[in-house]
Amino acid sequence: MVAIAFEDRVEVFALGHKTNVHVAGSGRPVILLHGSGPGVSAWSNWAGLIGELAENYKVYAPDIAGFGYTELKDGTKYDIKFWVQHLVAVMDALEIEKAVLVGNSFGGALSIAMALSQADRVEKIMLMGTPCGEFQISDGLYAGLTYEPSLENMRKLVENFPYDKGIITDAMVEARYEASIREGAHEAFRKLMPPPEEGRDTIVKGFPQKYLTGIKCEALVVHGREDRVVPPECGRRIFEAIPRAELHMFGQCGHWVQLERSQQFKKLLSDFLAA
Repeated sequence: MVAIAFEDRVEVFALGHKTNVHVAGSGRPVILLHGSGPGVSAWSNWAGLIGELAENYKVYAPDIAGFGYTELKDGTKYDIKFWVQHLVAVMDALEIEKAVLVGNSFGGALSIAMALSQADRVEKIMLMGTPCGEFQISDGLYAGLTYEPSLENMRKLVENFPYDKGIITDAMVEARYEASIREGAHEAFRKLMPPPEEGRDTIVKGFPQKYLTGIKCEALVVHGREDRVVPPECGRRIFEAIPRAELHMFGQCGHWVQLERSQQFKKLLSDFLAA
């Protein structure tokens, strides 16, 4: 396995933002796109996968603008259109002409947006726990959007993610908590993801299912049947809409498929990349 540490990263200037990107390996480019939430970053989502993937591929794991160690700038409107432009700028800066995108939750939504609007830059997409259509805000999303920094609150938050809470360790909670209290981190998150005004009655809106019929590339859709963050129905909607899609639904699995079913996930991804 290729050894990769947190320090194995580069900083590129993309769409006016100093952007943190973890880079490893060589060969065909694969871009790993993280989810959202307090303390999230490319490293927190993908540290356990980068080294293994880098044995056969050139792996890039960027912090999307406003998250992790990438800048968030006052006066900038952050939305899916901006994040698409930012990712394209990152690819340009790193001289990536076309790549496979592996998107986790929010990163899956960004992958969909890229496949729709930047089809010539996208080879394939793998979507994990990705929102689609409309649904009432889940307990997991509500906990993230209303999070106030403390170890206790972080533990309550991450307990929404896996089916089996026994996989949660003190180290896992502490690492994400420490990331959430880095100087300016919580304020930045609040600007990006303010608490819902209508509380638990808030309706979350992902890409409408009808738009996804326009995606031409291959798509592998992965979802946990007991996902308490993004309802599994979203995975089914995506599968039904994208013409060249496959769906793998994991039973007794929540939102952290890459952690809860790590070996099966890696095998699915490996086969998808090899096909």
